[in-house]
Amino acid sequence: MVNAARSELVFLTGDLGFRALEPLRDKLGDRFINVGVAEQNMVSLAAGLARSGLRPWAYSIAPFIYARPFEQIRNDVCLHNLPVVLVGNGGGYGYGVMGATHHAIEDYGVLLALPHMRAFIPAFDADVGPVIARLMKIESPSYLRLGLSEEPKGFVPPAYSAWRRLTERGPNGATILVVGPLVGGILEAALNASLVNSPSVWVLSEMPIRELPTDFVEDVLRSPHLLVAEEHVEHGGAGQAIATRLLAAGAPPRRFSHVAARGYPSGLYGSQTFHRKECGLDPLSVLSVACRD
Repeated sequence: MVNAARSELVFLTGDLGFRALEPLRDKLGDRFINVGVAEQNMVSLAAGLARSGLRPWAYSIAPFIYARPFEQIRNDVCLHNLPVVLVGNGGGYGYGVMGATHHAIEDYGVLLALPHMRAFIPAFDADVGPVIARLMKIESPSYLRLGLSEEPKGFVPPAYSAWRRLTERGPNGATILVVGPLVGGILEAALNASLVNSPSVWVLSEMPIRELPTDFVEDVLRSPHLLVAEEHVEHGGAGQAIATRLLAAGAPPRRFSHVAARGYPSGLYGSQTFHRKECGLDPLSVLSVACRD
């Protein structure tokens, strides 16, 4: 974890984080800044702090850290390639019944269209420490998308990496690549699949995708079906990026599926579980698509 006593670390919040950020506030003292409900100002302030040699982290609910201050992110942070970390809590449908204004289903696609931006989507609780350590060393803009860890009981995830294979594929199994914490329930369902049809499950935690790991490409070429699942809209998502990279490498999958956020098909709001199921992102739906002939 990061040493909070480092003099260059500054943490800014848009009047959020009560009953959660108090230990950090107490540790950082006057380097913990509550800017109020003023996200545009918060991002511009973070850019100025970064320009002066500090390491600012700006925190809010995910849509309030990328959508509301988008112009400031583009003009003040990205165009100047400043090491500002944007921390968005509740990626995807994480804020459930609070509705579309509190959902972030196009966040990393939007942000990765900007110059120099990188996105980090930890999948498990144990990923957060290594991700924070990496973010403190990156000299460019970054987006940290946080969500609820859903790792299966008793499962010990492998050490953090941008790409990780979590299970091995059975003889007739598909290959499933999942972005971030959505992988937890899908992984649990896959672990309970038959050995013949059990898929290999991969998790992706960093974007943009500049190149594909050799072992992932080899798995895809041996697999009857590649399915990419992400709690993000298709446009600008990992599915499109991976398909492009595979085609460019001359390694097209035999079959390709992309399961992604579809907005609000019923026009209703509900829990994160409700929205995932409505979009076919629940574990049983994902496995059903992956195993379909």
